[in-house]
Amino acid sequence: MPKHAHSPTLTKHHKIALAGVATLGAAALAFSAVPSSAETTSGAPAAAAKAAYGTAQVKDVTGKVTDQLALQNVKVEAIAAKTKASAHQLHAAHAKKVHAAHVAHVKQAHAKKLHAAHAKHAAAVKQAAAKRAAQQTASRSAQRPQIQQVAAKTYANNLDGWIRQSLDIMHSKGIPGSYNGLYRNIMRESSGNPNAINNWDINAINGIPSKGLLQVIPPTFATYHVAGTSWNIYDPVANITAACNYAAHRYGSMDNVNSAY
Repeated sequence: MPKHAHSPTLTKHHKIALAGVATLGAAALAFSAVPSSAETTSGAPAAAAKAAYGTAQVKDVTGKVTDQLALQNVKVEAIAAKTKASAHQLHAAHAKKVHAAHVAHVKQAHAKKLHAAHAKHAAAVKQAAAKRAAQQTASRSAQRPQIQQVAAKTYANNLDGWIRQSLDIMHSKGIPGSYNGLYRNIMRESSGNPNAINNWDINAINGIPSKGLLQVIPPTFATYHVAGTSWNIYDPVANITAACNYAAHRYGSMDNVNSAY
C-alpha cells in the first residue's frame, strides 16, 4: 500500500474548510466595513466597536473550522490504521495459507518417498526369497540323484550283506573297521549265527548273557548303540555296529581285536 494513500481525502477536506474560513472572513470584514446610520453620527467610537465585533466573529469561525479539521484528521488516521490492520491480517492469512500448503506438500512428498522405499524393500525381499527358493530347488535337484542312489542300494540278507551294510553305516558315523576285521571276529564269536547266545560264561551267570553275531552283552549294546539301527540286540546290523563302536572306544578298532573282548 502507498505510504500516503489517504492524502487525496485529507486535501479535499482541507480545501472545503479553507473555503469556508475565507467566505466567513470576507463576510465579517464586509459587515464591519459598511457603516450604519448610527455610525455616521457617532464617529470613531462606533467604528472601533464594530471592528472589534467582526474580529471576534472571525476568530470564532476559525476555531470551529480548526476543530473540524482536527476531527477529520483523526477520522482519516483511524481509517488508515484500520486499513493497515486489515492489510496486515490479509498478509498474515496469506502467509499462513502458503505455509500450510508447503507443509502439506512436504508431508505428501515424504509419504510418497516412504511408500517408494517400502515398495523397493518389499520387492528386494521378494526377489531374495525367490532366489533362495531357486537355490534350494537346485540344491534338492543336485542331491536327489545321490539320495536315490543310496536309497536304491540293497544288501543281501546274509553275513556278507550284513557286514557290508554295517560298514556303510560305520563309515557315515566315523567308526573305524574293515570287512576282514569284522568277518574274522564274527566267525570266532558266533560262527555267523545272528541268534547265538552264551549261557555259560560269567556274563550269563550275572544274568547278562552275550548275544548276536559279535556276542554283545545288553548293557554294552545299550551304551554303544548306533543311531539309525534297530534296538533289537539280535538284529545283525545293529549288533555289528554297536560292537564295533565299543571296540573303537576300547581298542581303537575292531580290527585290533583278536580274542574275547
